[in-house]
Amino acid sequence: MRFKYYYYYFKEILSKKFCDDVICFAEEKQKSIGFTGNLGQNRNIAKEPLTKKEIKILKKQRDSNIVWLKDHWIYKEILPWVEEANRRAGWNFQIETCEDCQFTTYKKNQFYDWHFDSWDGPYQDGIYKGKIRKLSVTVSLTDPKKYKGGELEFNFQDERPDKKSKSVVCKDILPRGSLVVFPSFVWHRVKPVTYGTRQSLVIWNLGKPFI
Repeated sequence: MRFKYYYYYFKEILSKKFCDDVICFAEEKQKSIGFTGNLGQNRNIAKEPLTKKEIKILKKQRDSNIVWLKDHWIYKEILPWVEEANRRAGWNFQIETCEDCQFTTYKKNQFYDWHFDSWDGPYQDGIYKGKIRKLSVTVSLTDPKKYKGGELEFNFQDERPDKKSKSVVCKDILPRGSLVVFPSFVWHRVKPVTYGTRQSLVIWNLGKPFI
């Protein structure tokens, strides 16, 4: 697919109070290690922890800590902006539901290397059966003065094979309360944090597979 916009952002659209409330709410909950791909997705980590080998493999791709949230007051603030971005960017994807919110903390030297959020097919079971990830949203919760590094970077790999693909750092969402929406099949990464702590919120929005 080719689009006019590969991401669409709103700068400082959410209040500082909302950002503070999300951080305080999440900080009270038990953190877990951030996963990637299918590693750890279909297992009870409390009963079946990752092995040392699995952790070593994981931390080459991703090093972060997460908390899962599914509270209505959070969705109420964010989802209208996802719908607005979907319309303004001209994607007009049919969205039916969304997954739990992922509150993510990146401290010094933590990162998430190049990846995309969509799977190789729809969910096969559970409440999301038959649906795919279509739109991802990342919300910046931390004052950019409190950390360095940790930039969200996109790579739009739709160029000719003999041309170098283009990467863009999304500086537009540095101010806290800003958010960016993008198709879940777009490559992106979070570069290593070099100072302080970066906290963000991610939600994946789902619908029926593209025809």
